Amino acid sequence: MASTMIAVGLTIAAAGFAGRYALQAMKQMEPQVKQALQSLPKSAFSGYYRGGFEPKMNKREAALILGVSPTANKAKIREAHRRIMLLNHPDRGKTMNLQQYLCIIDCKIDLYPRK
Repeated sequence: MASTMIAVGLTIAAAGFAGRYALQAMKQMEPQVKQALQSLPKSAFSGYYRGGFEPKMNKREAALILGVSPTANKAKIREAHRRIMLLNHPDRGKTMNLQQYLCIIDCKIDLYPRK
């Protein structure tokens, strides 16, 4: 019984010392970690296109906004367009500007041909 208590006490002490050492090591590495995170491009954390836009939209920009490849097939582009349209619909409290922009994408890629 006494040897078990000693073993438990030594284990707790070892865990405490290891934790203290880890915290000290992390404090010393904090500036390096911050610098590494700042050097990463902002787009590394987002799947959406955050670039500037041309005065007139082209198919490449439309595909980047939708999050699909510019050479994707019509079904994949249509699905991405529908998903974003539903998520950003004014009835769900979203702005009309984005809805109009997505309609421009529809016209540019010709997702739903007019008769």
